[in-house]
Amino acid sequence: MAAVVQDLEAGYAIWRDALGLPLVRETELADQGIRAALLAAGSCEIELLEPIRPDTGVARFRESRGEGLHHLCFESDDVGRDLKRLAATGVTLIDARPRQGLAGLVGFIHPRSCASVLVELTTPTETAPLPGAPVAATVVYVAVEDVRGAVEMFQNLFGLAPRAAGGDGVVELDGGDVAIQLAALSRTHWRPGLAALGLSTADLPALAERLGRHGVTTSAILGGLVATPAGTRGVPLIVRPRPDVLGEGAAASA
Repeated sequence: MAAVVQDLEAGYAIWRDALGLPLVRETELADQGIRAALLAAGSCEIELLEPIRPDTGVARFRESRGEGLHHLCFESDDVGRDLKRLAATGVTLIDARPRQGLAGLVGFIHPRSCASVLVELTTPTETAPLPGAPVAATVVYVAVEDVRGAVEMFQNLFGLAPRAAGGDGVVELDGGDVAIQLAALSRTHWRPGLAALGLSTADLPALAERLGRHGVTTSAILGGLVATPAGTRGVPLIVRPRPDVLGEGAAASA
C-alpha cells in the first residue's frame, strides 16, 4: 500500500511516530521525481511518496487530490513475466517492462483495468524479515461500482478468491495476512478506488492515546476506532484490536 504525502517528514510524524511503524528504507528516485520510504506494518509495508518535481504522476495526484492513498502493491515472483501475461489478456499496463522501484523491480497496471485502483507489481530485491511493529495492516478497503465484476477481476488477475461476504454489496477477498474488502459505492460515501486502510494492534487504548498526542482525532466504531483523514495525511484509518488478544486486558478496555 502506498500513500502520497506533502513531504516525508510530515508522513513520518503519523506513520512512524504516532503509529510506531519502523522505517525500513528511504531513498530518492530521481528518474521518477519522488522521494520514497518504506515502513513495516506487520507482514506488509507502507510506502510513502513525496513528489520532488511537478511533472510527475505523483505530483499531479497530490495537486488534484491532495495527500492520501495512491496505489496497492502485490508481490510477484517475476514481475516481467506477469506483465507479459497480463498484456496478453488485454489488461492495460502503465509499464510494459519492469523498472527499478524502491523495493525492487516494479510494474504498474492502469486503474481502468483494476476497478479504479492503481496496482503495482513488485519483485523485491531484498527478502530480509521485516522488523516488528505494534500496528499491522490487515484490510484494504476498496469502493467499486460493480462488486461482482470487481471480485471476478481481482480473482482472474491476481488469484484473490472470495473468503467472506458482509451482506449485500460487501465481499472480502483472501489476500493472506491483508484482506481486500470490496464495497459497493451505493453503500459508502467513498469515491471509486482505494478508500481506507484497516489496521490492528494489541493495545488499542495506548494507540489511541499516542494518536491523540500527535493531534489525530479518533472516534469509536464497532470495538475499534476510526482516525479521520484530516489528521492522518489524507488516509482514513480503521483500527481494531488484534484478533489473538481479544478478551485480554488491553483489548477488553477498548
